Amino acid sequence: MSLFEARQSLTLRRGARFACLMALCCTALTGCGDAGFRPMYGAAAIGGADVGAKMSSIDIAPIPGRVGQRIRNELIFDTTGGGAPATPAYRLEIAARENVTSTLVKTDGDSLSQIYTVDANFSLIRLSDKTVVLKGTSFGRAGFERNPSIFSNVRAQDDAQNRAARTIATELKTRLAAYLANAS
Repeated sequence: MSLFEARQSLTLRRGARFACLMALCCTALTGCGDAGFRPMYGAAAIGGADVGAKMSSIDIAPIPGRVGQRIRNELIFDTTGGGAPATPAYRLEIAARENVTSTLVKTDGDSLSQIYTVDANFSLIRLSDKTVVLKGTSFGRAGFERNPSIFSNVRAQDDAQNRAARTIATELKTRLAAYLANAS
């Protein structure tokens, strides 16, 4: 057998193994529908409404402070897409606690960077019977560097607050969607 024939045989065997592997994967994936797996954000109806419609039925209570308002605005946009909310079936109440921690502190006491932290305790309340159906805590952390310029420090902290708020909103959206996908 020549070197060319040996390589060609090896290539054909690899191709056959790949085809078998793909056939097994396709067979396994077609069985997922029978195992109870379903798309979370897909068009498939869950309990008469898709998750997007259920998400838009959440009334998000006002949250005090600039960062609280930012979290609320992000959640409103994430749940309704910026449109008008549906008739509320749930109410989301959030209590946010903010903190700034200095890091890289020089010997003279000046800090070269800081970490902005937001802890958000939330409760999802079903309005029909005023029952808390989901409760938890979400965390957002964002670091920023400090400079001699006061304006740049204020702007860097604002940016860190916005990033932390977005982190919390994204996590809350995911947790709410997971709960509502399985709620009846």
